[in-house]
Amino acid sequence: MDPRREERIERDKEMGRRKRRKEDDGRGQVLDRVAEDLATLLMADEDRDIMALIREVMGRVVSKGLEGEMTYQLGYGKGAIPPVGQANRRNGKTTKTVRSSVGPVEVEVPRDRQGEFEPRLVPKHSRDITDFDRKILSLYGRGMSVRDIQRTLRELYGTEVSNEFISRVTDSIIEDMDLWQNRPLESRYYVVYIDALFAKTRESGAVAKRAVYTVVGMAEDGAKDVLGLYVGQSESSSFWMGIFEELRRRGVERIGIVAADGLTGLPQAVEAVFPNTVFQTCVVHLIRGSVKLVPWKDRKAVCADLKAVYTSSDAKQAKKALDAFEDKWGTVYPWIAKKWRHRWDEWTPFLALPVEARKVVYTTNPIEGLHRRLRKVIKTRGAFPSDQALLKVLFLAVQDAKNHWGRPTKYWSQARVQLAIFCGFTEEASS
Repeated sequence: MDPRREERIERDKEMGRRKRRKEDDGRGQVLDRVAEDLATLLMADEDRDIMALIREVMGRVVSKGLEGEMTYQLGYGKGAIPPVGQANRRNGKTTKTVRSSVGPVEVEVPRDRQGEFEPRLVPKHSRDITDFDRKILSLYGRGMSVRDIQRTLRELYGTEVSNEFISRVTDSIIEDMDLWQNRPLESRYYVVYIDALFAKTRESGAVAKRAVYTVVGMAEDGAKDVLGLYVGQSESSSFWMGIFEELRRRGVERIGIVAADGLTGLPQAVEAVFPNTVFQTCVVHLIRGSVKLVPWKDRKAVCADLKAVYTSSDAKQAKKALDAFEDKWGTVYPWIAKKWRHRWDEWTPFLALPVEARKVVYTTNPIEGLHRRLRKVIKTRGAFPSDQALLKVLFLAVQDAKNHWGRPTKYWSQARVQLAIFCGFTEEASS
C-alpha cells in the first residue's frame, strides 16, 4: 500500500478517536447520581406519591440530558473556560412542562446566546417527551435487560437512570397490553395458526418452564395478526376451550381452518366451540417427527418418497402413495407409515384444496417466523420474575415485529377465493 495512503488512513482514524473522546467527555459530565435520586427521595418521605417522584426524577434525567447536549455542542462544560475562538456562550435556561407517559413533567432547557442550540431530547417547540419512554420500551421489547438499557441510555444521553425508573416505564404498558389482549376481533378468519414457544419464569422461588401459546389469525386482507398470547402449564381440552371461548367473546363468529401441531385436546376444543371449523395438522411438523430418527444416509430418499404422499392430488391418491412408501420402507422404518395413518384425519383435509390454498394451510411456518423473532428477545434473558413480566416482553416484541412480519402472501388473492369456497364463507355471504 502507498505510504501516503496509509498515513491518511491513520490520520482519519485518529480524528475519529478524538471526536468520540470529545463526545464521551461532554456527555460524561451529566447526572452522576440521578440513579440514586429516587431511592433518596423515597427514604426522605415515604408518604409521597410514587408517580410524583417518578415525574420529578424523569424531569431531572431529561434536564441533565439537555445540559449534556449543550456541553457537547459548545465544547465546554458548565462553569468551565470556553475554548479559544468559541464565540457562543451559555445564556441561562428556561423551564417548560412537557407531556410524558407518566404525566406532565417539568424540565429545564438550556439556552445559548446565538440561538443555535437544537436539542434532541426535547426539540424546539415540542412539548412531548413520550419518545424518550418509547426508546426505553423499544429496548426492553428487543430483549435488553434493565442493566443493558441503563448502559445504552448512558451512552446515548450521558444519563443514568435507576432500575425503579425503567421498571415504572415498562410497567406503564401493562394497561395497553391488557387492552390489546381483550380488543375486539374480526368476525371471520380464514385461517388461525397456533403454536408454542418456551421460556423460564420464577414460581415460589423456583424456576419453572412455561409454554406461551401464540394465536395468529388471517382475515380478509390476508395479513397475519396476533390475536393473543396465553401462558399455560399443561395442554388440555378445557384450556383450549377457554381460549376459543375468549375469541368468541371478542367477536369471532367463524374460523375456516385451525392449523397447529401436536397440541393435546385442541381438535376437540375447536369442534366444541366452532363446530364448522376444519382442523389441519402441520404437515412440516409431521415430516420432521417422522424422519428425526432416520439416519442421514437414508433421510434424503425417505423425504423424497414422503413428498409423493403429501403432494397427492387427493386423499385417495395419498393413500396409494402411502401404501407404496410402506412397501419400500416399512421393514426398515415401520413407525413412519404408522404415524401418518394414525393422524390421517388431521393432516389430509388440505388435500381437498387447490395449490395456492394448500400453501397457506399445510404448515404453521407463518407463526414460526414470528417465533424466531420472539426467541431472539427471550433467549438473552434468564428466568423472568413472573408470567406477567414474560408476557410484557413478548407483547412489546410483537408490536416491534409488526414492522417486518405479517404481510399477506403473494398468492393470497387467489387462495382467499379458494378458502372461502372450501370453508363455506361464500354460502354464508349469499344467504
